[in-house]
Amino acid sequence: MSQKVLVAGLGLIGGSLALSLKDTKGVYLIGYDTKPSTLEYAKMNAIVDEVTDDFRTAVKHADVCILAAPVSVAVELLKTIDQVELHDEILVTDVTSVKKPIMDVAHQLQSDQITFIGGHPMAGSHKHGIQAAKSHLFENAIYVLSPTRHCHQAKVDQLEALLTPTNSKFIVLDPDEHDEMTSVISHFPHLIASSLVHQARNWQKKHAYIPKLAAGGFRDITRIASSNPSMWKDIFFQNKEKMSQLLTDWIDEMKDLKELIDTGGQDQIYAYLDEAKDYRDGLDSKKKGAILSYYDIYVDIFDQPGAILKVIELLAKHDISLRNIEILEIREGITGVLRLSFQDKNDQQMSDALLQKYGYSTMIDE
Repeated sequence: MSQKVLVAGLGLIGGSLALSLKDTKGVYLIGYDTKPSTLEYAKMNAIVDEVTDDFRTAVKHADVCILAAPVSVAVELLKTIDQVELHDEILVTDVTSVKKPIMDVAHQLQSDQITFIGGHPMAGSHKHGIQAAKSHLFENAIYVLSPTRHCHQAKVDQLEALLTPTNSKFIVLDPDEHDEMTSVISHFPHLIASSLVHQARNWQKKHAYIPKLAAGGFRDITRIASSNPSMWKDIFFQNKEKMSQLLTDWIDEMKDLKELIDTGGQDQIYAYLDEAKDYRDGLDSKKKGAILSYYDIYVDIFDQPGAILKVIELLAKHDISLRNIEILEIREGITGVLRLSFQDKNDQQMSDALLQKYGYSTMIDE
């Protein structure tokens, strides 16, 4: 008997979840969205088995409902499910990166047919919409689950089993604990990235060449500022108390840093930077923590046709698997840098030796 799974919201996350589940035996996928163009795309590309714009009817026939929508929308959808006359039990989860608003609603559900488990797959893209969906988006990503107080472990196991094709790494966190940690490592950095972009834009009034010079470190540290503003607006609004507290902490830190720059000696400034480097280098899942990181190599390449392909082909011929590749500091007519990421240290070291053997200049990120 097929398990009917309703994916409510077919954007980047919902579409990617559907793609990762579509070939699972015994799973029948129903896709809900309010945009006709999104439903048409999902249907034409067989991302789901069935599409609908009638959420109330669809949820009556679902065994599992994944609320793949922004926080405020997911909250309203969960309230709607509670108002629907359900004939059978339904397992409901979400994908929002702020858990408190939806968990508050979940704890007040009146229907005993609903089991809610908060969810947050910690993966994404600078692109959005169903056209950006990828079946491998969640591979090796942390997938946080936050069950309600009265949720049985069997339901958590059921959800994990359903989501197994995502190849995620599941951890269970208390909702408040989740919100505090994601605020520090995900939400707040986005605010800072946006503020740095605004600062550069303001300085451009004085120095017109700033956009042409903005590369390397600036582009790396501000990359997340290119993410979907609508999604982040919702996240910041729903999590504004923690954002405000973190901004207060940040302002205090910046005051101390300004004092250090104004009056500190070279040794004090070095110590500040060195302490930051030590802590940053320790944020490594190879040793501890939950956020996956990789073993990196930086490779100098010339700006010429096929330069990147030659590097990839060289590694592929020696059965070395890349986890990620990123182009850094490419400028027309001169050398640029590739950052190659590997899953384990052995692949990193083998690749470094191989590339050097073929004349490439490399540096290992220890």
